[in-house]
Amino acid sequence: MEPKHRTNLGYFVFALLMVLGFQAWMAWRTTAVIDYSQFLSYLDAGRISSVTVTETEISGHFSEPVDGKPDFITTRVEPGFAAELARKGVTFGGGHDQTWLTTLLSWVMPTLLFIGIWAFFIRRLAERQGMGGLVNIGKSRAKVYVERDTGVTFDNVAGVDEAKAELQEVVSFLNDRDRYGRLGARIPKGILLVGPPGTGKTLLARAIAGEAKVPFFSISGSEFVEMFVGAGAARVRDLFEQARLAAPCIIFIDELDALGRARTGVSGYGGNDEKEQTLNQLLAELDGFDPAVGIVLLAATNRPEILDPALLRAGRFDRQIVVDRPDKIGREQILRVHMRKIKADPDLHLDEIAGLTTGFTGADLANLVNESAIVATRRGAERVSAADFTAAVERIVAGAERKTRIMNPDERARVAHHEMGHALAAASLPGMDPVQKVTIIPRSVGALGFTMQRPTEDRFLITLSELKDRMVVLLAGRAAEALVFGEVSTGASDDLAKVTDIARECVTRYGMAEPIGNVVLEEQKLRFLGDGTLTGRAREFSEATAREIDLAVRALVAEAYDRARTILTARRRDLDAGAALLLQRESLTPEDFAPLRRAVGVADA
Repeated sequence: MEPKHRTNLGYFVFALLMVLGFQAWMAWRTTAVIDYSQFLSYLDAGRISSVTVTETEISGHFSEPVDGKPDFITTRVEPGFAAELARKGVTFGGGHDQTWLTTLLSWVMPTLLFIGIWAFFIRRLAERQGMGGLVNIGKSRAKVYVERDTGVTFDNVAGVDEAKAELQEVVSFLNDRDRYGRLGARIPKGILLVGPPGTGKTLLARAIAGEAKVPFFSISGSEFVEMFVGAGAARVRDLFEQARLAAPCIIFIDELDALGRARTGVSGYGGNDEKEQTLNQLLAELDGFDPAVGIVLLAATNRPEILDPALLRAGRFDRQIVVDRPDKIGREQILRVHMRKIKADPDLHLDEIAGLTTGFTGADLANLVNESAIVATRRGAERVSAADFTAAVERIVAGAERKTRIMNPDERARVAHHEMGHALAAASLPGMDPVQKVTIIPRSVGALGFTMQRPTEDRFLITLSELKDRMVVLLAGRAAEALVFGEVSTGASDDLAKVTDIARECVTRYGMAEPIGNVVLEEQKLRFLGDGTLTGRAREFSEATAREIDLAVRALVAEAYDRARTILTARRRDLDAGAALLLQRESLTPEDFAPLRRAVGVADA
């Protein structure tokens, strides 16, 4: 309950007590409290003018006031017992089983208890329905972290050196605002951290607060959204009001897309109106506060493409910082940070582990270190070794082993030739990453086997010939099945989906098909969710062009399949020998089978 409501209730209770006290004082001034024996003597003497009798009391008026009091009150005594006491000359009177206070409490306490139980259950029901406490609708749920609570500095953040360098200016401004303002410069009002999930955006925000030693207001964008229209806007106002009182400080809004989604031209009902009011209030607050007072607004999102353009204009979120997946050097730095928490083998080479984890985010690497420690603990080791990291990578990429899944001999032979086809094709093409491991142990993600390749370096550009080689490796599993068994199975469904995607992007996005030319027919917006979904404009080409696209895609896939079959036909002896050895051992490395020397990524069966 808010302080204002507590104050009003206190006034009411005080006034009630004052009224009751005044009534008791007036009754004490005009009413004489006498014993029952005195009442009988006054009655015999004719000094009583009127009497009111209840079950427990007798009250009335004197004929003439006694000690200045015209009224009297006494407690009834059983008549037979009173006569016996009077005959023996005993002074006697009555008593009350309850006082006025106990009588009042006997009425008030059950009522208050009932109201309290009712309020408790109503509040629980409201919270379960997502409505929250009615008196707290406008209160912000921001959690305030001071420096000792964050416990994070830039030493705990690795792999994002460019982002750290830009955010270091924020720390310097908060610690020395006068120096930054001497030339008229001002800190950006808002800083938006953009990047895939798990890259350390929230960690960076907490590190800034830890470095600057200022209060840290953290709240998720979804916490502003309520079913009550106006509640979210009130929370935004309350949050900024708290920040002004605590300045210098940092406000961090996580998942900004939940709050700042682009407004549409269609008027909505209820929740849509509430979201727009909340966004409008945030825009007003961004325009209204002065960054010179020491308030820095940080926000994070992995969906920048859906944010309202009004949020991203100059003067609001002035600066956008991309926190992307780390490169090999960055991954090695992140691993060093997390390796402080485990007992690792001194001979462990982090650069090799960083090479195994292309595409991993900071959160993925933290999970990898933890999984490797679990693997080492499970086998009873004293320290974590490189083999534990390899097993952890396999678990994260392909899932846990399912040795209880038993395949019949024909299926095992087909899977073994399929995976050996992938591996031999990768080893035969000079531009492919070297093979690290081939296995036919089923995995929890549904793969009956997989071929793991290890990249030797990070790549940022891929040529047409390299894309075609990747398609050859992906189709080599199906080509091996057709070559050995004379027919194909459903095991290559994932390979076919990947090959089709590569071929279609070569044609429609990269302009790599001669019949189509150097044009882009499908655009892909900037996305960080990792699903690869094309979110471009509607199709803007003719049916004739669509047919040409289909033919070009089909030609690229057919060319890759023919190349895969040619390679495996030339290496048929290695294919049969490798599949036989794989059936015997279930897992192979290039050290176990020399024709595999070379390897990158994962091709699922």
